[in-house]
Amino acid sequence: MELREFAERVLFATTLEEKLLRPAHITDDRPGPALDTPAAPGRPAELQFKATGAARDAFPGTKNLERESERGKLLHFFANHELLATELMALVLLKFPEAPAAFRQGLYQTLKDEQEHTQLYLHRMEQCGVHFGELPVSGYFWRSVSGMQNPMEYVSSLCLTFEQANLDFARHFAQGFAAVGDAATAKLLNKIYRDEIGHVAYGLKWFRRWKNPGENDWDAFCRQLKFPLSPQRAKGITLNVEGRRAAGLDAHFIAELDVFSQSRGRTPNVFVFNPFAEARIAHGKSFNPTAHQAQLAGDLAALPQFLCRQDDIVLVHQKPSVSFLSSIKQAGFALPEFVENPAGHLLGNRAAGKARPDASGMAHLASRKLGRLRPWAWGPDSVELFEPLFGNLTGEQRDASGSFNPAIALLYSKAWSAALLNKILGKTGSPQLAEPRAPRDARYLCTEREVGAAVESLDEALAAIAKIRQRGHHNIVVKEALGLAGSNALRLFEPELLESQRRWIGHALEKGRQLVVEPWLDRVLDFSVQLEMEGGGLKLCGYTGLLTDVRGQFQGNHAAPGHQKKIPADLIALFPEPPDIARRLHALYADIFELLEKELQSARYLGPIGIDAFSYRDAEGIVRLKPIVEINPRYTMGRVTIELMKQVAPGSSGLFRLISRKQARAEGFEDFSALARSWAERFPLRFQGEPAARIREGALCLNDPGHAQTCLALFQVTHAAGMGASPAARTASNSSHRA
Repeated sequence: MELREFAERVLFATTLEEKLLRPAHITDDRPGPALDTPAAPGRPAELQFKATGAARDAFPGTKNLERESERGKLLHFFANHELLATELMALVLLKFPEAPAAFRQGLYQTLKDEQEHTQLYLHRMEQCGVHFGELPVSGYFWRSVSGMQNPMEYVSSLCLTFEQANLDFARHFAQGFAAVGDAATAKLLNKIYRDEIGHVAYGLKWFRRWKNPGENDWDAFCRQLKFPLSPQRAKGITLNVEGRRAAGLDAHFIAELDVFSQSRGRTPNVFVFNPFAEARIAHGKSFNPTAHQAQLAGDLAALPQFLCRQDDIVLVHQKPSVSFLSSIKQAGFALPEFVENPAGHLLGNRAAGKARPDASGMAHLASRKLGRLRPWAWGPDSVELFEPLFGNLTGEQRDASGSFNPAIALLYSKAWSAALLNKILGKTGSPQLAEPRAPRDARYLCTEREVGAAVESLDEALAAIAKIRQRGHHNIVVKEALGLAGSNALRLFEPELLESQRRWIGHALEKGRQLVVEPWLDRVLDFSVQLEMEGGGLKLCGYTGLLTDVRGQFQGNHAAPGHQKKIPADLIALFPEPPDIARRLHALYADIFELLEKELQSARYLGPIGIDAFSYRDAEGIVRLKPIVEINPRYTMGRVTIELMKQVAPGSSGLFRLISRKQARAEGFEDFSALARSWAERFPLRFQGEPAARIREGALCLNDPGHAQTCLALFQVTHAAGMGASPAARTASNSSHRA
């Protein structure tokens, strides 16, 4: 029989008997003309593909394999996959008659293996009481591969994608069947696994022959696949390194595949780290970060990977290294899809000048369906970046004009935060609240005198300074209402206002920048509240402790067991009176959340919210609470800490720190890589729990120490009952780092 005739019968026959018949002798003397791809292969009526978009049938998995009927359903899925592979290989023989004879002969041998696999599955499935065709069958493989334009696309999409994935699935399910005592099916799957090693090796041989010789296997593979296919489809539940090595795949390819991630179906959300949104609101496009600020932003660009799910997307200027991503995966964190995009304007003009001209990352996203857009902060910069994607969203609607909502800009203002606190501190509650509240207890709460005053002229500023000092507060801080944290504040600790300080205040006001003047308080304990504003209202995510330096600038966050709902125990312990202080503090924050929710709804804001707060000691030595210092309508490092804690075992505490290069060198380390190695040796990760183990203790770098220039983010887990008792927290509190 001629190979063409055989392929036509396999592809177009409408009975399984014809499709699976293997002739004794084949010649390939008359390959004939190239065939146009049919809409679908010929099949019996009961094996026709279900309609595209029909409800997806649940993959049985290994959950109920002790039931014979469930084993039969799983085998039904596998049998359809093998039949599809058989049909696709027949299609290749008919579409590419001019392909090398050795390629066609090897493909014929592989096709016969697939026929045998199908028959083996049919036989075992019927022994389990399931008839082929009694369940719906999917045509996904056909839709994904049949449009191939050349044999290179075939070996990339079927051999190196779906058959490579079967190296994982065949071994995984062989173990699952063996575990429930089904030795016959386990033996069948082990045979198929061995055959698949040869099929992948066959595809790899021709792939290497046809690819650009100057390109490594991984890069050529990624470039060859067309969306929605991606390397994610080339792996299964657990990556089988041994099988891939046996098939001839190199270590670099296997390592890259291990950390690659892309959605298999769920519409992804898109995240990006844009830390200069507030500065862009305040200063417009003229804002340009310092070199240090730009480097810091670049170092932390991949941090949103801890905020998102596995199927989501994180935009980065450069993808993290494979070795770093491998360490994150080994720690139990799911990896998102990283898409490279210049996005230089997110880092200011300085970084924009260094951005690569290729914007293929955003062009790729513009062709995909997306869920929601989740920048670190909504601002003119993130609106500008994401505008090309607004029409692709399925999880939200965005104004097609691409303009930034000015009501959200107000939420960044420290003057607005101060005004909200004043509403909460009303004598008998606030009229904005749904119910009247009892008067606030002066024994533990700050008063309006500790709340910042907004000023818009030099005279107003000087008057506010004088008024605060008349109340007995000598030290004062003046902040720009909008601006980049850490670079927009002036501390007035001298007995008299210096001329340089007067000029700073006057210069800021002349440029139209509103200032907030407030007393510098003797802080005792800082903490944050992390929230999410959703369509249904404001949701509490948790509380974290805040570590700050003597200037009040950020050092880190820490979280204790129970942080999701409980106000930090260290804070409650500071107040001996009243005895029901925990209940009162929870009631206070319930009022704050209620009022804040109304403000956010009015601004039409959805997304993350962080509230910074602290306790302080007044002139009489009494500890009081300032429940709102700043409200941040964006992600914060506190929120990152909350998300990191989801991978922490019960009973353990977590500490998030930012370590500067200067601090690393002060501790005797030449670079961040040396510091990371030391921490890994001193604090190795240890896990607890089954089947999904979580971190009980140990340290983990959250950005690549080999690439970091200015800052290394570190997460340390200790098995401790409270935040204050955590050795990690004590370590950080002794640090002199200033982020």
